[in-house]
Amino acid sequence: MSVRSENKVVVKTNITWKKAWHRDWQLYLMLLFPIVLVFLFNYAAYPGLRMVFMDYKPAKGYAGSKWVGWQTFQKVFKDRDFIRSLRNSIVFNLLDLAFSFPMPIILALMLNELRFPRFKKVTQTILYLPHFLSWVIVGSVAYQLFKPDSGIINVILRDDLHWIDSGIPFLTEKWHWAWSYLLIGVWQSMGWGTILYLAAITSISGDLYEAAMIDGASRWQRMIHITLPGIKSTIVTLLIMQLGKLMNSNFERLDVFGNTQVREFQYQLAIYIYEKGLQASKFSMSTAVGLFQSLVGLILVLLADRFAKLLGEEGLL
Repeated sequence: MSVRSENKVVVKTNITWKKAWHRDWQLYLMLLFPIVLVFLFNYAAYPGLRMVFMDYKPAKGYAGSKWVGWQTFQKVFKDRDFIRSLRNSIVFNLLDLAFSFPMPIILALMLNELRFPRFKKVTQTILYLPHFLSWVIVGSVAYQLFKPDSGIINVILRDDLHWIDSGIPFLTEKWHWAWSYLLIGVWQSMGWGTILYLAAITSISGDLYEAAMIDGASRWQRMIHITLPGIKSTIVTLLIMQLGKLMNSNFERLDVFGNTQVREFQYQLAIYIYEKGLQASKFSMSTAVGLFQSLVGLILVLLADRFAKLLGEEGLL
């Protein structure tokens, strides 16, 4: 049934749940399985968070473990290892954000300007392929490339180009390790982000580019005044999501590139949780740190979303 009012058509529907189920019951059944999985893995574990207020012992379970209140959080925040891991996580995640976030945008702008389709497709494939590689594979290749004595990078720099006298310890000295760790992360993630921005660029009307070309705008001016504003909402959305991960750290990535020489920088929250939770069996402390990460991440997302709305963007919420 429809009602016409001042050139506007308002459609009124009287579909009930019974009619909707009778019409689309196959779709509802297909949705049931992923909904159950989301509930089990994201929400069913929430009751277990009460162990942060206990001196939890697996053998005693929740009923037999002693209730200690906020003492677990007090122990965590006074633990020097936690302070060190928190500092390293924040510093490296901020650096990772500074290096990794702009690179996909730059690559997407460059690829969008390519006029040879086959070269563009090959380049895109090469760029986003590392995203699908395990960090174990990436780490193994990196150690072979960056060995101080026999790594191909040091061999070229030392023996072929004669730029250095001795091999550079890219992954065995903490300062060199820090830069290598960050740049390898940029290389691994930039291709996937580029796909997202290229998809956003395709939604920009071609008429805008044609009008700009008629007005004499250069390629650089078209990128600055048309392409970038056109993907602004995508940039803001992805930035908000990245800020929510500011307290997180990738255990697999840290473990692959970890060794005793670089432990001062490699020791981040993921390593702390693993050592305290699984190795030392301090499950309450590791759960408390995980909950702390989640709460801080949530606060950062809300603040970033609020800031984006103040700038005139829609935000996430």
